[in-house]
Amino acid sequence: MKKVMISDISLSEASKKNGALSFKEKLEIAKKLNDLKVDAIEVGPLLNEKTDAVLIRTISTFVKNSTIAVLCEPKVESIKKAYDAVATAKSKRLVINIPVSSVQMEYTYQKKPKKMLELIEETVKYAKTLCNDVEVSLDDATRSDIEFLSLAIDTAVNAGANIITLADLSGTMLPNDFGAFITDIKQNAPMLSKVVLGVQTNNSLTFAVANLFSAIKVGASLIKTSSISNNFASLEKTVAGFVSLGNDLEVKCGINYTEIGRIISQISRITTSQGEFLKTVSDEDDKEVFKKETTLAELTKIIKKKGYVLTADDIHKVYERFIAFSNKKEVGSKELDVIIANTALQVPDTYSLKSYVINSGNIISSTANIILEKEGELFEGLSSGNGPIDASFKAIENILGHHYELDDFQIQSVTEGKEAMGEALVKLRVNGKLYSGRGVSIDIIGASIRAYLNAINKIIHEEND
Repeated sequence: MKKVMISDISLSEASKKNGALSFKEKLEIAKKLNDLKVDAIEVGPLLNEKTDAVLIRTISTFVKNSTIAVLCEPKVESIKKAYDAVATAKSKRLVINIPVSSVQMEYTYQKKPKKMLELIEETVKYAKTLCNDVEVSLDDATRSDIEFLSLAIDTAVNAGANIITLADLSGTMLPNDFGAFITDIKQNAPMLSKVVLGVQTNNSLTFAVANLFSAIKVGASLIKTSSISNNFASLEKTVAGFVSLGNDLEVKCGINYTEIGRIISQISRITTSQGEFLKTVSDEDDKEVFKKETTLAELTKIIKKKGYVLTADDIHKVYERFIAFSNKKEVGSKELDVIIANTALQVPDTYSLKSYVINSGNIISSTANIILEKEGELFEGLSSGNGPIDASFKAIENILGHHYELDDFQIQSVTEGKEAMGEALVKLRVNGKLYSGRGVSIDIIGASIRAYLNAINKIIHEEND
């Protein structure tokens, strides 16, 4: 059975729309795609050279299951900057994006076909001196002159490209027509048989996924999808297509079918969140209020809906605390999270916080030095991050040697004045199960670290039970 590679273009498309996703959100999406084991995660282009290069280098440190494919223009300087950013990645690819329709060539680069062929040869040869894995993505291929498109493909392959992707920007072809287009190109560009054939489809008429499978049927072995955009083939729907059509077409992909729904839901939560990684919760943020007349059965359903898996004993404890609290003031979703964190799965500390030192500022990267104690032994973790709290959580992960999925993070002040106490609530998700931790301190960083440890101690206790 033939394996078809999947390259997710979510981050490269988001980069083209400045501000569409925050730095932290892009990192989280890359982590999810790495967990899903997509064959390639496409990033770039480097529009904001400094920030985008840092993003790619950061992603390169933790992505081990997927190739990092950096999108770049057919310019030597663009290719060099892209390679410098991805150089440390375990598996890396340079993707040279080249328009091939007459309108795109003249509008974007003011070049005639002959000059564009020369540019393809020059830039692909240069990219090959830097990176062994070079993809040429031919934009607007379905509206290109077929004779020129065939020449462009042969030129790119002869120059060293090992992947040729035909990108459809219009999305106006029916599946049968798209399959016929791919067949026609294969017959006219003999060098295409020597490399990996990829396709990228537009979803303007909702045919993107169907067109991908039409291309796979006639020989495509790499397809491009998006986990966040409706403009291209949906990653989730494409994987569903492999489940339904894989046996008939004798093809498969490397993605774990059972994980796709859960991880896409997590990515959806990341992209639909309006706040930054550090989210301050005010009274207005919590609109849902639970009545004090809520029964045990009703509260049990609410707890399960929020994602918690609690024992019957813990649910009864939460219900008792809920009734006592609701007699004094309204209980919203936020208050219920705090009640659960304070009441359910109370365990002895496996790790306790010994000390923490944080360095942060507007002109330096935030770093955290955390020392934890376990059974009298001290463990030290050091990490940088996107802000002091992110750095602190990563330092703890370095000690534990494990990354935990952060489902939610909230902070609020519990007393007033200059020396107000800060309260933090952290929710971590492990194998679909939610664990919440609460921390209180005179500063929000200390409260956040304590909340994170509180949740982790619950996870460790249950895993070792």
